[in-house]
Amino acid sequence: MVSTGRHHGFESLEEARLLLALDFVRVAEVLPQPFRLAFEHAEGRAEHIPDFLAVLPDGNRWLFDVRPRKLIGEDDALKFAAAQEAAAAAGWRYDVVADWQPSVVSVLDQLSAQRRPLADPLGLREQLEEAADGTSFRQLVESSSLPVVARAQALHLLWHRRLGTDLGSPLTDASPVWISARGGVGV
Repeated sequence: MVSTGRHHGFESLEEARLLLALDFVRVAEVLPQPFRLAFEHAEGRAEHIPDFLAVLPDGNRWLFDVRPRKLIGEDDALKFAAAQEAAAAAGWRYDVVADWQPSVVSVLDQLSAQRRPLADPLGLREQLEEAADGTSFRQLVESSSLPVVARAQALHLLWHRRLGTDLGSPLTDASPVWISARGGVGV
């Protein structure tokens, strides 16, 4: 992950997707399988190990379990409820990541291709930032002096939030692109 500077293991494609999403939001830390939760319930005792604990830049924590919705059984629901109670007691957020919207997976995959440090010896980033005013992605890159190279720079700027687009729709040549109101997170 670029945000933590380390490799993080995962056991499924869904977990890999969560790690990519966490990298996009710039978590400060990710801990896989952070603890073993032992608890009692009406039928006896049980244990559960949540999948990830993310530490956000503001210091807040977010506990995650990852399981495709169709694979969540009654035992899982009980374990997830116990994890949610433990997270609440610690003042953390908790979520079960059960399914991904196809557009989210697609956009994060496209943007992540240019998440690592990328040199800009041709000064294309400045050209792209000056031209980003709600124009389409294609028009944006074609407005630069080297459109083929500018595509990679535009993806890099989108990943780092120097440019913005609608992340709820697939990223296409027709996608609108604008300058980020937040000014980005560095590149």
